[in-house]
Amino acid sequence: MHPLLRYTLDLFDPQPERAPVSGAPGGRAKPSQPVPKPDRQALPVSSAPVPGAQFCHPQATRQVHLDGVLVAYSLVRGKRRTIGMVVGPDGLGVRAPRWTPLVEIDAALQEKAKWIVRKLRETRDRQVQQIQTRIEWRDGAQFPYLGGTVQLHLDPSHRFVGAGAQLDDAHLATPDGTTAHLPGAAVRLLRVALPPTASAAQIRDAVQAWLMRQALDLFAQRLAHFGPLLQVQHKRLALSSAGTRWGSARSDGSIRLNWRLMHFGLPVIDYVVAHELSHLRVMNHSPQFWDTVRSVVPDYPVLRGALKTELAPVW
Repeated sequence: MHPLLRYTLDLFDPQPERAPVSGAPGGRAKPSQPVPKPDRQALPVSSAPVPGAQFCHPQATRQVHLDGVLVAYSLVRGKRRTIGMVVGPDGLGVRAPRWTPLVEIDAALQEKAKWIVRKLRETRDRQVQQIQTRIEWRDGAQFPYLGGTVQLHLDPSHRFVGAGAQLDDAHLATPDGTTAHLPGAAVRLLRVALPPTASAAQIRDAVQAWLMRQALDLFAQRLAHFGPLLQVQHKRLALSSAGTRWGSARSDGSIRLNWRLMHFGLPVIDYVVAHELSHLRVMNHSPQFWDTVRSVVPDYPVLRGALKTELAPVW
């Protein structure tokens, strides 16, 4: 590929849920029911909850009843030809052309009322689940690792000689104390060279440093495995700390993978690795690209779905 055409493709850079496109051309929604009276009640731009609203956008400027639910949403007008609806972590956002009457915006929202409310509920449920996965950094805390569970054990006297005769502050061990780096052990302890009085931040930083070292090693191994199968060669591997983006690939051969992938099982990690390497052959998400992924990971749709449904813990 010519250097001037170099660009980046990101895997699962989450986009807010957008309403399915429908309606008449030009953005004028074609209501399937009588057009409701416009809700002309404007709300001040404020982060305070709207009384009675079950869902409230932080920058809500209007509110409307959708499928029996009061929704306070953000309305932004601009240079566009259609009415757009986006459901994200903040709630419902609506963008509309400057000339569109409020009655048409209300009609478009009513037409998608069930979809909007369903997506708002799904988003809220997911946020609650994410809060429940937050790790409490202390002796005995647990977190998912390569499809299993790891339990922290703080031991200030512990030191482990790792690769290159370097002292590591943490290592995986089975209950009998032997080293267990490979996934699949029934019970695994992560021995961390910190006292029980260590702060949550100290424990978190030590575990993150260990997890990132494991990620670099494992990702390099999986890239070396899938590269020849796909007949591509990556030039550089770097770790990403993005909150929700799992990987990216550049046409210059650079690959970035999120170290939080270590919370998932190896098949999911392999899918992400294969996905990014496939971009070195096909720099888009065309059918040809997905055929390339399928050639080395036949069940990629299932694994792709796991990245959307399974939650990595909140750090």
